[in-house]
Amino acid sequence: MPTDSVNTGSISGKKAEGIISAHTKLSVSEKIGYGLGDAGGTIITCLITSFLTFFYTDVFGLTPAIVGTLFISLRVIDAISDPLMGILADRTQSRWGRFRPWQLWIALPIGVVGFLTFTVPGLSGDAKIAYAFFTYFLLSVSYTAINVPYCALINTMTTDHREVISCQSWRFVLCGVAGFMVSVGLPWLVQIFGKGDAALGYQQGVGLLCAIAVVMFLWCFFTVRERLPLALLGQFSIREHIRGMLKTISCCWYC
Repeated sequence: MPTDSVNTGSISGKKAEGIISAHTKLSVSEKIGYGLGDAGGTIITCLITSFLTFFYTDVFGLTPAIVGTLFISLRVIDAISDPLMGILADRTQSRWGRFRPWQLWIALPIGVVGFLTFTVPGLSGDAKIAYAFFTYFLLSVSYTAINVPYCALINTMTTDHREVISCQSWRFVLCGVAGFMVSVGLPWLVQIFGKGDAALGYQQGVGLLCAIAVVMFLWCFFTVRERLPLALLGQFSIREHIRGMLKTISCCWYC
């Protein structure tokens, strides 16, 4: 006899509960927490895109040719690391879910590496170049490890289209605030902390901003919840991930 209930022959009780909970209205605090996850990432990306080239050439002491080579080589690595991180996140299983725990696991490492990237070491020659490459490599990998799972996180929080739009609205506002804070705040912090010493000013100013980013990542972890069961989300096969990785590399090559 037909009924109006969920077809339990195709969907188990646990899955049905997951579908119902995924339509739960999200609280404002959870939406803010979700937005802060990307705001922390915005702090890192703004530091890289707006200040790292100047820091490397005018404060750190690298030539433009070395900086250009560094950025190009890391771009190729990014093209490989992003899909690989997608594979790893897609197969993560923890009591916190698939994607949310990465906000906890990577928050402190990315803050420390960001601080070290904008630190001028007491080295010279090839050792100094190696330090720049290694710290920027770690920063790039850390950002990938926290950002790739974050991008998939919203799909596990809710299936309600209106709630998704509301979360994204909070995200865009908070990212704008974070970007403004870095663009306007860092030059001011360099002057306040450095007192004429640009290396010291950048180290301490970036250290403060990275500490704020760590707090934002942790806030996201502690306030956001994954509601969709893993069985409902599905998984991509290794072949599909590799196909996507090759496509990304080819796009990167022709750009």
